[in-house]
Amino acid sequence: MKIKVMSVFGTRPEAIKMVPIIKELEENENFESVVCVTAQHREMLDQVLEIFNIKPKYDLNIMKEKQTLTTLTTTIIKELEEVYLKEKPHIVLVHGDTTTTFCAALSAFYKKIDVGHVEAGLRSNDIYFPFPEEVNRRLTAVLSKIHFTPTNVSKNNLLREGVKDDSIFVVGNTVIDTMKYTIKDNYEFKNEVLKSINFNKKVIVVTAHRRENWGEPISNICRAIKRLSNEYKDDVQFVFLTHLNPIVRNDIYNILDGIDNVKILNPIDIEDAHNLLSRCFFVMTDSGGIQEEAPYLKKFVLVLRGETERKEVLDQGLMKLIGTDENIIYNISKDFIEGKILYRDDCNNIYGNGDTSEKIIEILEKKYLNK
Repeated sequence: MKIKVMSVFGTRPEAIKMVPIIKELEENENFESVVCVTAQHREMLDQVLEIFNIKPKYDLNIMKEKQTLTTLTTTIIKELEEVYLKEKPHIVLVHGDTTTTFCAALSAFYKKIDVGHVEAGLRSNDIYFPFPEEVNRRLTAVLSKIHFTPTNVSKNNLLREGVKDDSIFVVGNTVIDTMKYTIKDNYEFKNEVLKSINFNKKVIVVTAHRRENWGEPISNICRAIKRLSNEYKDDVQFVFLTHLNPIVRNDIYNILDGIDNVKILNPIDIEDAHNLLSRCFFVMTDSGGIQEEAPYLKKFVLVLRGETERKEVLDQGLMKLIGTDENIIYNISKDFIEGKILYRDDCNNIYGNGDTSEKIIEILEKKYLNK
């Protein structure tokens, strides 16, 4: 008997981290792998699917202009009900903390289908930061039968919430698996702007898109970068990777467009993104995933948020929470550029060695095949 595993995801970050699991499932004769995407993101999701040659059996294509969390949630639950009824998977794998993650878990629960939660147990302990992700992952934990956590810290978060010890497996983070595919020593960028970047300069990668940073916080970030770019015209090159959301893009372009040593780029594909991180000086970001990717590459991260779910990296000294105050961003970044902030780059990688997907598959075999 083959175990039917349905992987459900909808955004680019989920796809990046689910790809290695799907590849392992496809190569294992004990499993039937079914991929379903909600396309909560569309263009950015398609970039990842194309690069890794993932062809979903189901594409719900639910992305609509100006959709709300309410309409997104109800649409996903309704659409997935029909998919689950047709496929009848033994287990549904979801990832992380998106609205797709929670809705896929809830819809599976309604059909009494097991849920495996990949990257489980992350907590900021503030239900509104990040919003709505903190609640999404908490609710997904309640609905899941198997919890694949990246570290012991995330395992202990679940234990404190009453999750049974024998349902939690510390496996690392699948993004490290993915980076083994994407990072290459002699990599040539596809993006024309990146091809022209002089990496002999101090290249600083910036991302900012989180909902709680919309408006004044992102404007503060951009104003700080504008000051820094003027002060270090000859030494520093900023590369700002924007989100497609117009709410975010407008503020970034209004403040930073036209500055010679600030390159503003639309979302680049994951191979370009990972290799850019591997060659940069340091990173300024409000992204969760980059807080895992950059430390693996021994790159220091200034987190443009007041909290993080990845406290393990803070403890390692590879990351610093700085919030979104313009002067704080400016002053701390300036200190780092001038070498006044030292950090350890000899730490062991806390998210594993790139074998997380293999561990997950082995656990599923034991659970469903008694191997």
